[in-house]
Amino acid sequence: MNNPVVSVVVSSYNHCDYIGACLDGILMQETSFPFEIILGEDESNDGTREICIKYAEKHPDTIRLFLRSREDVIYINGNPTGRFNFLECLKAGKGKYIALCEGDDYWTDPLKLQKQVDFMEANLGFGICFHKVKLFNEETHEFLIDTITRNVNEITNIAELVKGNFMHTPSVMLRNDFTIPAWFKESPLGDWTLYMLAIKGRNIKKFDKEMAVYRQHNESIWSKKSKEYRVSNTLKSFSLIYDNLLLPKDPTSLLREKIKYLTKVINQLSK
Repeated sequence: MNNPVVSVVVSSYNHCDYIGACLDGILMQETSFPFEIILGEDESNDGTREICIKYAEKHPDTIRLFLRSREDVIYINGNPTGRFNFLECLKAGKGKYIALCEGDDYWTDPLKLQKQVDFMEANLGFGICFHKVKLFNEETHEFLIDTITRNVNEITNIAELVKGNFMHTPSVMLRNDFTIPAWFKESPLGDWTLYMLAIKGRNIKKFDKEMAVYRQHNESIWSKKSKEYRVSNTLKSFSLIYDNLLLPKDPTSLLREKIKYLTKVINQLSK
């Protein structure tokens, strides 16, 4: 596809039980414009790769499949991540907009992309839009109230974003006019760092409708990580933004204060 309006970036690793629902939720989208799926498969060992290949073969005009190697995995703080796969998928996107959906999440509204693109086309002062999601706990098999993200106003900007992330990945659409710096590979908070790079002084729109499902796994629930893990990773990402990204005065001041506070907490935890 030469001129997609939206590139949907899907990063997948060991998602054999979920990737089908993820791709089906994207393929069911009803749009007045062409879109592509940039599917990066990170050399899974559970059969995910084979499922992705079948979907790509069945939908060659929509899915662009990239088969990665674990030899290219980027380590952050000594831990293997999907950052290389994600970065390469972002680079491959040809669309005017980038929509995100991890391989274990899925969309539920067939008009999701149309609604988001219609808004972005009509409101050039907005760089990001997102919407509410349902949470599904894979351990209890229950849908939960979203207590992970902060509740923010319908319209926000970098002054709110600089405090930390409040958008679930499968809900986000960005204008594809950002540049990824080399230091992005070092940031533990990849999603939030990407949004900080993409916002460019523009506003953020929140849709007050649930149009996707975010799956919670025990190993991926942020609140279940140790306090030291959460604070140290947040501090590193905040510091990278502070040191490398030119921000307006007020967000810069707020970020500086948060870094001071997180540094104090880390010092106390390490005693």
